[in-house]
Amino acid sequence: MPSARGKFVWYDAMTTDPKAGAAFYSHVIGWSAQEYPMGDGYTVFSQGTTMAAGLMAIPAEARAMGVPPCWSGYIAVDDVDAEAARVTEAGGTIQRPPEDIPDVGRFAVAADPGGAVFLIFKPNGEETPKPITPGDPGRIGWHELYAADPEREFAFYAKLFGWTKDAAMDMGPMGTYQIFAINGVGSGGMMKQPPQVPGPCWNYYIGVDSVEAAAARVKEKGGQVTMGPQEVPGGAWIVQARDPQGAAFAMISAKK
Repeated sequence: MPSARGKFVWYDAMTTDPKAGAAFYSHVIGWSAQEYPMGDGYTVFSQGTTMAAGLMAIPAEARAMGVPPCWSGYIAVDDVDAEAARVTEAGGTIQRPPEDIPDVGRFAVAADPGGAVFLIFKPNGEETPKPITPGDPGRIGWHELYAADPEREFAFYAKLFGWTKDAAMDMGPMGTYQIFAINGVGSGGMMKQPPQVPGPCWNYYIGVDSVEAAAARVKEKGGQVTMGPQEVPGGAWIVQARDPQGAAFAMISAKK
């Protein structure tokens, strides 16, 4: 079985209002939501029978550090403790040391040299994630890094996870948009952090049937559309948004 190492295998949102967040994403994306009794509660979103993402309240220690509502991605590794050491050796930081999630796996919270946060994760099971095409409804299939220093950050992730450069697009004053591949599959892009983005961070694109219709649902439920709908190279359409609690996310579809 091929290794999942270096792939994004899970995503979740931290929020100030889990019940409102669950209702918002269920309406906007079309996910079903089920709450699990983990600590203060953890909601799992599913697309049909497939689990797609999670949502939880911002933990007390994160609130004390001023962490705002946000989405996070989990990257699979073979050994969380060894990978945490490699993160610091490569110039990143560990913001929460390795610990176990009972019956789920082991994780640590990390940040790249510019400060963009991601998680490293080893699940208890050995299932390899199925390939996802960007735009598959209800699934996250594109990962975008707003980097403090795109070349430095690319080298960091390449060293840790073996990511490689794919196509690059000249965006004029905004610089270069560098697509990266995971195991040979284009999986996301890196670019210089835009001025309107508060700090370096990852942005995750959730597939929907129509970004135009989904953007209308965002507004109906008290969220904010910050960009789009906009067509991107390749013919897909995107929208960037914030949920009512302020967490940024994006949506992508094959049609407007």
